[in-house]
Amino acid sequence: MSIAERYKYIQEQLNKYGYIRVADIANELNVTKATIRKDLRFLESQKVLYRTHGSASPVNPHVTDMSVHVKSHINTELKRIIAREAAKLVSDNDSIIVASGSTLYAFAEEISTDMHLNVVTPDLRVAVLLNENEKIDIIQLGGRIYKNTLSVRGDMAATELKDIHCTKVFFGADGIDAESGITCSTLEEARLTNDMMDAASQVIVLLDSTKFGRRGFAKICSLDRIDMIITDEGISEQARKYIEESGVELVIAKE
Repeated sequence: MSIAERYKYIQEQLNKYGYIRVADIANELNVTKATIRKDLRFLESQKVLYRTHGSASPVNPHVTDMSVHVKSHINTELKRIIAREAAKLVSDNDSIIVASGSTLYAFAEEISTDMHLNVVTPDLRVAVLLNENEKIDIIQLGGRIYKNTLSVRGDMAATELKDIHCTKVFFGADGIDAESGITCSTLEEARLTNDMMDAASQVIVLLDSTKFGRRGFAKICSLDRIDMIITDEGISEQARKYIEESGVELVIAKE
């Protein structure tokens, strides 16, 4: 296979799976890993891909912390579809934890107004929205308000969670991949999310397909701590494969 053919093959695999490993491509093309690494360096110089340790992706996988006001205007339709699917899991008289973020706010908007619920949340916007429903009792976690997400963080919120147990926790993330697991932009959010997971029987993650193959600064958890991931039809074959192999239930939300 010529150099040009290798370049084409690498790009085709990236387009198909959204993520490739150096070792896999080397085995498939029967060349050395050094050869593939050299190919990836060239393709990165041409802005075709972004190299990471032992792998490559079509875009920079590292995400930055963004304001919830910015996030609320990104992939809004995908978030709505995912939120509607997630709302089907909420039952009358449930006690649930709803984390912070634009996808979780969309989820709160989809929760039925006819159910009696206990809702625990660090998100100020979610609390205000659901508080308008007289059938829903809100427990707003306390602590320092993080302005980018309009939610609380810190030890005070974690302490309150120690006296609470809910059936389900719903949270989002900034990134997910097979190596790093579930990640977010700040260490404080990762720690609080872990505390919320400990306070629930079932852990459900809401992620639009653009989050797959991305990595945030702080690791929330590995995939073996997750019960279910709800995403949209844009998820790649590669992502489907590693999610299913991890034993996590994968739900594809459709319009």
